[in-house]
Amino acid sequence: MAHIYLSSPHMSAEGYEQEFIKEAFDTNWIAPLGKNVNEFEKELAAYTGAKDAAALSAGTAAIHLALKAAGVKEGDVVFCQDLTFSATANPITYEKAIPVFIDSDLETWNMSPDALERAFEKYPNVKAVLPVHLYGLPANMERIMEICRRHGVPVIEDAAESLGTYYHGQHTGTFGDYGVFSFNGNKIITTSGGGMLVCNLEEEKAKERTGKVRFWATQAREPARHYEHKEIGYNYRMSNIVAGIGRGQLKVLEQRVAQKRKIFAYYQEHLGDLAGISFMPMHEGERANCWLSVIQIAPDSPVRPLDVMIALEKGDAESRPVWKPMHLQPVFAKCDYIDNGNVGAGLFRQGVCLPSDTKMTEEELERICGIIRGLWG
Repeated sequence: MAHIYLSSPHMSAEGYEQEFIKEAFDTNWIAPLGKNVNEFEKELAAYTGAKDAAALSAGTAAIHLALKAAGVKEGDVVFCQDLTFSATANPITYEKAIPVFIDSDLETWNMSPDALERAFEKYPNVKAVLPVHLYGLPANMERIMEICRRHGVPVIEDAAESLGTYYHGQHTGTFGDYGVFSFNGNKIITTSGGGMLVCNLEEEKAKERTGKVRFWATQAREPARHYEHKEIGYNYRMSNIVAGIGRGQLKVLEQRVAQKRKIFAYYQEHLGDLAGISFMPMHEGERANCWLSVIQIAPDSPVRPLDVMIALEKGDAESRPVWKPMHLQPVFAKCDYIDNGNVGAGLFRQGVCLPSDTKMTEEELERICGIIRGLWG
């Protein structure tokens, strides 16, 4: 019986990645620069519709440099979605800024526009807003952007989990001033590690900002014969080898989105009749990439989320809880939190991320559903 992963790397059957990697080796371009890096930036920008892009070592690095590009400095307040992975919030503290966490709503599982409105009333001088497209589900960007534009505050979209997701015909990560994507090993496409910052400002300004990001990402070295540094820089640039993997993976992204959505539809069809189970929200006019398929189990159900996770573990299949909200994390315990009925905390308590690996067979999906249905008797 083969082990079933939550979401593992899936290289193309055509071997696209190997072609780009071989070219990098053949030309001896394996450092953090080269054709693959340049082309990956162009291809990702073209796919998403962003004005420009900068390839970096991680999605976390991209969030960090987006905050710097947005002018966030020590003591500034940044509104951050509460229900997310810590990599969204950690870079705020790198700049010694102050995260204020915003609860989710049940309609999207993402940043609540109503809570965001109240946050602006309490913190009118906020420096940036960081919504997330959780599990590939688009946030309510129409309302979030309207609120932020009204207040003149830049938006940085954490689209790390939502490559291939569209909201009202537009790719997530391209509504705000900046967008961030991740190519970690478990994402919908992977470079083994790495991330991308995209900029959506007017074209000339976008190229200026991404140029600055690339400068910071290569240790902020000035264009002098000797090593001259006037600013603090970082070793954040993506390597040409990693970018080659990304270029190959981008060629099969639409296949992966279709596979992820098919997995979610299978779970809906084969588990949807179980009492107390509900699924992550889908809406007209949106295409979620369904990076992970997530269920909620009603609090009054005799089957608990932990029961599902343990049963799957015994059946050699990976699952995991929904992200634990940031305001409940010990490291952020002193940060302010703008509540919307503790929606995020409820999703965390009652949620299970089901196996969502694109290499799963239908027989393996049937096995997973059989394990879960068995808990209901």
